[in-house]
Amino acid sequence: MEVHFTAEEEAKLSRIAAHVGTDTEHLVKDAALRLMEEEEKFRAAVKAGIEQADRGELIGDNEVRLWLEDRERT
Repeated sequence: MEVHFTAEEEAKLSRIAAHVGTDTEHLVKDAALRLMEEEEKFRAAVKAGIEQADRGELIGDNEVRLWLEDRERT
């Protein structure tokens, strides 16, 4: 697989890689692997949420609103 970046993008990647003490190939590979892992977690969470909703395990509007308001205060 090949991935092509502009010269500016390559320069940014090189700076980041140097800052974290690796080379650009490892930096990009690690980022891609983390993305795949997060995507898998997200899809699993969505699937679990759909299954909960299908079972009728829902949270009411007021409870969600209170939760959001509490989060805004912290």
